[in-house]
Amino acid sequence: MTISGKEPGTTVSSSAWLSLAIVSGLALVTMYGETMVLPAIPDFIKDFGITYNVSSWILSSYLIAGAVMTPIAGKLSDIYGKKKILLIVMMIYAAGILGGGFANSFGTMIFARIAQGVGISMFPIAFGIVRDIFPMQKLAIAQGIFTSTFFGGSVVGLIVGARIISSYGWHYTFFSVFPVAIILAVVMAKLIRIPKVESSEQSHGIDIKGAIALSVTVILFLMGVSYMQEISQGNLYSLVFFAAAAASGFVFMAEEKRTPFPLVDLKILVNKILLPTNVILMIVGISTFMVYQTIPILIQSPQPLGFGGDAITTANVQLPFMIISLIVSAASGFIVSKVGNFRLTALGTIVCTIGFFGLVAFHSTESMISAALGIISVGLSFAFVGGFNIILVSSPQKSEGISLGMSVLLILVGQSLGPSVAGMFQQMYTQTIPHVPGAFPSALSYLQIFSSAGILSLVSVALVVVLNKKIKAHRKNNMAQ
Repeated sequence: MTISGKEPGTTVSSSAWLSLAIVSGLALVTMYGETMVLPAIPDFIKDFGITYNVSSWILSSYLIAGAVMTPIAGKLSDIYGKKKILLIVMMIYAAGILGGGFANSFGTMIFARIAQGVGISMFPIAFGIVRDIFPMQKLAIAQGIFTSTFFGGSVVGLIVGARIISSYGWHYTFFSVFPVAIILAVVMAKLIRIPKVESSEQSHGIDIKGAIALSVTVILFLMGVSYMQEISQGNLYSLVFFAAAAASGFVFMAEEKRTPFPLVDLKILVNKILLPTNVILMIVGISTFMVYQTIPILIQSPQPLGFGGDAITTANVQLPFMIISLIVSAASGFIVSKVGNFRLTALGTIVCTIGFFGLVAFHSTESMISAALGIISVGLSFAFVGGFNIILVSSPQKSEGISLGMSVLLILVGQSLGPSVAGMFQQMYTQTIPHVPGAFPSALSYLQIFSSAGILSLVSVALVVVLNKKIKAHRKNNMAQ
């Protein structure tokens, strides 16, 4: 089957739609694999005998791997071809999924999660495939369908994953994904044909040193966060890790200034419009994964510190969050056209703030938490869609790809911070229950987590005010010219 590239007019070949269905299936499976483990976080803590702050690495390791590999895989796909690199990425992801199913120690699970995190790098490659095979007139429709599978996979992962965990145990959530991933990879290898695009010499550069320095910086910083609760006990490991992270961060910045192929282009990063927008998107990432880390533990902790629920209860509480994200994603084009990018971003940050402070005040019942999560989901989705579109329209045309890749990288780094911050508070404020073995996060820990997320959202509101001034100044300068 051969796809001839972008066709003139609005006609789309059946092979293009088939290819879209295949790459959308890959995206759905990858997102299914991301959210299916959320209801199992309390089980990981119990089965591996780990603390709450250490458990955050189940999510953070996955996201760090995705953050580092996304720009590298994108570059490799330009050099060696999108299909070839996408197949390699999916094979690594499938190996990680299988490894997760057989994991019998926390270390093994982290290695498996890192391999699974490589799967995140399939998204920009798949976007590129869609761009190559669809005519420009139909590209928005194709991208909308592909993007909707992100949250579609999240919804399926939460519902199906919870039921598998409840009936068979968390090992089988991984086993449920593996054969589907292999089948889709085989189908893709046989049926998708992508027109070869000559890459420029500049695309052949890969900032390996920068990728290593970035990953070391983020890991050291998260280690510092993990040990923060021990500072009061005279343990200064946290300060050592933060100092090492600062030194590694300095090395990373120096490398980015030196290399002609930076992961983070500092000139674009400090753009007066792009900088506050990227920070807003990072806050969205942090807040989202603070929720992901916190809610399963709150729901499944024994009463009175939690609700004494199970994996299915956890999924039911979080489901409104995922479904609303799916709906907003599907309707994002219409919403942006009616409201505008900036207003949508501003509205999102305000709604987020209301939702998180709503959680601070009202988290005594499962229905209250679901309602607050629904509000938060609206805010996060609006802020993400609006913010990402601001990046799209404000990036220099010659550097659009670099700017978008950098924004995705920063979002993933932000997401990796969320679980560590939540896990830190959960470990810092624990309490025992009579006749129940172990210690569990206290009411104060959840108050700190939700308050911190609310304060972060307030910061994003302040950044929106700054962004508004920068956008107005930019428009005045353009009119003057």
